[in-house]
Amino acid sequence: MDNQHLKAKRALSIGQLLISLSVAVLSIAVVVVFSLSSFVEKRAVNDLAKEEARQTAQLVFQSLYSAMRKGWTKDEIGEIIARLNASNPGLKINVLRGYPVIKQFGEIPGEKAIRNSDVDLNLALINGKEKLIVHGNEIRYLYPVTVKAECQACHHAELDAVNGVVDIIYPVTKLKVSLGFVVSSVIGYFTLIMVVLLVVIYFVLRIFVAKPILSLESVMKEITVNTNFDKRVFQGRGWARELRHLGIYFNNLLSTIQDYHDKLEDYTTHDPLTEIYNRKKFEDYVKAEILRSKRHNRKFSLIMLDLDNFKYINDNFGHPVGDLALKEVANLLTNETRTTDMVARLGGDEFGIILPETDKKPGEDVAEKLRISLESSSLELPIGKTNFRASFGLVTYPEDGDTYEAIAVAMDMAMYKAKGTGKNRVASLSASDDNEQQELSCFKKGQFLRKALDEDRVVPFFQPIIHVQGEKPYAFEVLARIRDGDTFVTADEFIKVAEELGMAQEIDDRVFVKGLKALSAHGDEDIRLFFNLSAKSMGNIEHMRTLPGQIEIYGISLDRVVLEITEREALPHFKEIMDVINELRSVGLSFALDDFGSGFSSFIYLKYLEFDYVKIEGSFVRHMATAKNDHIVVKHISAMAKEFGIKTVAEFVEDEITHEMLQELDVDYAQGFYYAIPQKNLSDFKS
Repeated sequence: MDNQHLKAKRALSIGQLLISLSVAVLSIAVVVVFSLSSFVEKRAVNDLAKEEARQTAQLVFQSLYSAMRKGWTKDEIGEIIARLNASNPGLKINVLRGYPVIKQFGEIPGEKAIRNSDVDLNLALINGKEKLIVHGNEIRYLYPVTVKAECQACHHAELDAVNGVVDIIYPVTKLKVSLGFVVSSVIGYFTLIMVVLLVVIYFVLRIFVAKPILSLESVMKEITVNTNFDKRVFQGRGWARELRHLGIYFNNLLSTIQDYHDKLEDYTTHDPLTEIYNRKKFEDYVKAEILRSKRHNRKFSLIMLDLDNFKYINDNFGHPVGDLALKEVANLLTNETRTTDMVARLGGDEFGIILPETDKKPGEDVAEKLRISLESSSLELPIGKTNFRASFGLVTYPEDGDTYEAIAVAMDMAMYKAKGTGKNRVASLSASDDNEQQELSCFKKGQFLRKALDEDRVVPFFQPIIHVQGEKPYAFEVLARIRDGDTFVTADEFIKVAEELGMAQEIDDRVFVKGLKALSAHGDEDIRLFFNLSAKSMGNIEHMRTLPGQIEIYGISLDRVVLEITEREALPHFKEIMDVINELRSVGLSFALDDFGSGFSSFIYLKYLEFDYVKIEGSFVRHMATAKNDHIVVKHISAMAKEFGIKTVAEFVEDEITHEMLQELDVDYAQGFYYAIPQKNLSDFKS
C-alpha cells in the first residue's frame, strides 16, 4: 500500500468526523453550561439572596416590633422566634440586642459571649451596615435594626443608633430565584451555546470538507480551462477519509488520463511500429517547410521511397518479419540523414524524407546514397539473409510544385517513374515528364480501377468463417474482386494503388452495398458478414456514422455486420477512430481486429480499443502444425482473447491437422481453403 493510501486509511471517515465533531461540541457545551451555572449561582447568591434575606429580616423585625408594641415580654418574643424557626426548616433566625438596649435593660445571659466570638456580628452592631456572608452551602444575612422616631417612646437611644441585629442563616437550596431571571438565563445560555456550536461546525467543515472540495474544484477548473494535466489535488493532513480517497483517486485518474493523452498524442504524430513520424506529421512538416521556404526564398527537397521487395518478405515470412524489415529500414534512413532532416513512414512500405534547404542536385545525391545503403544492407531471416531494394522519387520546391497538394502529386509521379523504369533507382521530374509521366504514374495505374468502377465491375466474393468445434458456417468475410473478362482480379493486385490514388473508399462502398444485398437475400438470419475497411474509409468519420443507416435499409439487424480493421487503418486517425468504434458498437455494430499478432502494436489496441473479434495472423496459423513457436503464439493469443472476452478467428487454415489443433486450443472460428475457397455468390453456401 502506498504512502498516500496509508495516510488516507489513517484519516477519519466523514461519519467519524461528524461523531468527533459532535463529541467535541457536546464537550464544549458541557463546559460552557457548568461555567455559566456557576455564574448563575454566584449571581443568585450575591444579588438575589441579599434581597430575599432583607425581606425575610424585615418581616421578622415587623413581627417582633408588633409584639413589643403590645408589651410582650422577652420570653414571649423568644417564643415567636422559635415558632418562626420551626415553621421554616433549615432557616435559623436569631435576634441580638444592640448596645443602647443593653445599656437600658441589661444583658441577656449568653449574648455577650456570642458577640465577642462573632466579628461580623460586632461590626453590624457598631456600624449598622447590612452584610451578606456566604459560607459553604449556607447564606448568612445580618440586618441591623436602627432606631426610628417611634422607637424612642420605649428606648432611650439616638436616632439611627443600632438597637439590635436580626441574624438569619439559611441554606443556598432554599434560595428563591425569579422566573424571569431563570427564563432569560436559559435563553441567553442556549443562544451562546448555539453560537459556539455553529462557529465550531463552520470552521471544522471549512477546514476538513470545504477546503479539499475547493482544491478539487481548482484543479478541475485548471484542467478544463488550460488542459493542464500536471495539476494535482493537494492532500492535506487530517482530511476526512472519503475526501482523501476522492483526492487520491482523482489524482490517479489524472495520471492515467495524462498517460493516455501522452500516448495518444504520440500516436497522432508517430508510427508505433518504427517509432518515426507518421504521414500526418509528415504533411504538417511539409506545409510548414513550404511557408518557411517561401518567407526566406529558399528551396527544399522531398524524397519518397517504396520498398521493391517488401511483398516478397511479407508473403513468404509473414507479417512479423515484415514488421522487423520496416523497423530496420526506418533505423537506416534515420541514421543516414541529417538531424535537421525529417524521416516519416507514410504507410505500408512507403517512407518520406524532408531535406530542408536542399536543391535538386544535392537531393538526388542524398537519395542515391540512401539507395546504395539500403541495397548493401541485409536482414537476417530464419532461412538466411535478404537485401532491401527501393524505388526513390525526388522532387524540389518550388520547381515541382508550390503547394502541398502539388508537391504530393509530384512525389507520387517521381516514385512511380522510378518503379516504371526498372525499380531500385532514383528518379526526379523533368519538363519532358509533364504529360508522359502523369500517364505513367497516374493514368496507367488508375485507369484500370476507374474504368472498373465506372462499369460497375467491382464485385464481392464470400469466404465462410466456420465454427471450429461444429464446422458449421458462422459468418462470411466479404472480399473485393474486380471482374476482368472471364477472370477476377484479387484485392492484393489493386488495393494499394486504389489507396494511393484515393479510390479505396469508393471500392469499399461498392463492396459494402453489394454484400448487404446478398445478405438480405440469404435465408439464414443468423449469418454475419465481415467487411474489410481501408484507411480512407476508417478516416472518414462522418461516412462511418452513415453505415448503420445503410444497413437498416436492407432490413438487416446491426449485430449481423462486423467491420474489420488493422493497425494500418487505425493509426492515422487513432483518436477519432477510437471514438467512432465506441459510438458504432453502442448501436449494435461489431468490430474485428485483423492480422492480430503481426506487430507489437496489435496488443496496444486491445488496451485502448474494444473489439468483438480478433483474427489471428495467418502466418502463425499456416505453419503451426510444423513450427512449435507458431503453435505457442496461437495458443496464447486464444487464451488471452478469452480473458478479454473476445472471440477468435484463425486465418489461412489449409489442412485438417491445423483444424484439429485449433479445436484443441479452443479457437472459436476459422477460415481458409481447407473449408472453402471464396465464391462470388453467397447463395452457393446455403445449407
